Amino acid sequence: MSGNVSGTSGAGGAGAVGEASGQGHGPAGAGGADLGRVRQLWHLLEPLHAVLYYAPEAFEEAAALGYGTEERWPSYFPYRAAPLGAAGGRRVASAFYSFSPRMVEEHIGSAWRKASPEQVLAARERAVDRAYRAILGDRVASPELAEAAGLARRAAEAADTAGRQLAAANAALPWPEAPHLQLWHAATILREHRGDGHLAALLVAGLDPAASLVSFAAIGAASVERFESRGWSPDEWAAARDRLTARGLVDEGGIATEAGRELRRRVERHTDQLAAAPWQALAPESVTRLTDLIGEFWVAVLGSGLLPSETTLGIGKV
Repeated sequence: MSGNVSGTSGAGGAGAVGEASGQGHGPAGAGGADLGRVRQLWHLLEPLHAVLYYAPEAFEEAAALGYGTEERWPSYFPYRAAPLGAAGGRRVASAFYSFSPRMVEEHIGSAWRKASPEQVLAARERAVDRAYRAILGDRVASPELAEAAGLARRAAEAADTAGRQLAAANAALPWPEAPHLQLWHAATILREHRGDGHLAALLVAGLDPAASLVSFAAIGAASVERFESRGWSPDEWAAARDRLTARGLVDEGGIATEAGRELRRRVERHTDQLAAAPWQALAPESVTRLTDLIGEFWVAVLGSGLLPSETTLGIGKV
C-alpha cells in the first residue's frame, strides 16, 4: 500500500479485484476474518475515497480557498491532513510516512495560512458531494447506496483507532447526514485505518519511508517514476536501494530478490491482518452484501476516468 491514495481505472482495474482477492476467499486472519475478502474490500473502497484528490469539483473547491490546482499536491496535503488540525510538516510527514519531509513541508508549511482545517474540511465535504452527484447521478439517492452506506458505517464505527492517527482523526469527525457522504466518510476511515496498520507493518519489516517505496517498486507494484512523485531525491532513492541491497532484498539493478518479494508478501499479509477487525463487526452475509452493493459504485468511479491507471498503492499487484 505504501501510504498514498489513488485508484485504478480501465479494464485492467476491474479484473484486478478478483485476481488479487482470490474471488473473496483467502486464508483466515485473527478472529477468523477472510483476508482475501479484507483485501478485496480495500480494493473496492479505495477508489470511492480517492475521488477527492482527482475530481474537478475538488480542485474548484480548493482553488476557492487559495490552493494551487496546477497539480494535485497543493490540495491533496491539506485535504488529507485537515482532520489532524493545523498540524505542522513533521507530524504530517510522520502520518503520511512515505512522502519526503521536504515535499510535505513545501505544501503543509503554508497550508493553514490559506485556510483553516475547519474550512478545508467543509470544502472537502462539498467537493465529495458534488463529485459523487456528478459521477453517480440519481444513484446518490438510491436505496442500494443507502444500504451500502449503513453497512460501511457499521464497519467504520467498529474500527479500533488506538495507535492509528489518521483513522482516529477522521473517526472523530461528525458523520454527515446524506448517505452518499456517509459512504465516503466510512470509506475514508477504513482506508486510513488500513493505511495506519500498513505503516506498522512496514516498521516491523524494517522498511523506512524511502526504502518502503524502493522495495515496492522492486516487486513491480508501479514504475520507479511513479514512486519518485513522493519527492525523494535521486541520491536518497539510491541510498535506500543500497540499504536494501545490503540486506539481500534487492539486486544491484533494483529488482527484488526472492527474499525481498517474501518480505513484501509478509508486509501485505500483516496489513490485511491489521485491517481485518472492523469487518468482523458485520456478519459474513453482510460483508458479502456490502461487496455486491459497492461494486456498482466502484465501476462508476472507475468509469469516470478521473483516477490514474498506475498508482503507488499496488492495487491489482498485491
